[in-house]
Amino acid sequence: MRFLQSLDRLTAWVVDAAALIASLLVVGLMLTLVVGRYVFGWSYVGLLELIMLCGMWLYMLGILTASRRNQHLVVDYFEQKVKAPKAKAVLRTVVASITLFSTLFFTYLAWKMLQWGFVRPQSTPGMGIPLWVPQSAILLAAAGCTIYALRDIVIAATGISGTPED
Repeated sequence: MRFLQSLDRLTAWVVDAAALIASLLVVGLMLTLVVGRYVFGWSYVGLLELIMLCGMWLYMLGILTASRRNQHLVVDYFEQKVKAPKAKAVLRTVVASITLFSTLFFTYLAWKMLQWGFVRPQSTPGMGIPLWVPQSAILLAAAGCTIYALRDIVIAATGISGTPED
């Protein structure tokens, strides 16, 4: 269990660092675009493409972070109504199972999209960035959310069996 916790901390650090870098790039490149365009009258070809690419990675890393922290969108109406701990654990297991099947389907779709991007390669018009670069961010987020959904099922199932959650 300690190995998994260490791996989780390392993964979180890498995702947080990548999100910080993507955030800094989005802000820095946007500032460069605005100042260059409105102060100096310069036009940068492809800069908006880079901003959108970094933004896509930032969004997907944010999704992964929210999933890791269990802070994604939830509907907790039933969980608030259920009082018994075992019933809550069963409800959490059902919700985690639905989430797992949804994320597996989303991962499959992201994988098919990425495959299609390699079969029919396209790139951005200004800088020629291959479209598989932002598409890979979608696949990473989908696969990561699937792994965290598996984690949530295991944690919820321990609540049903009565074993302590680590």
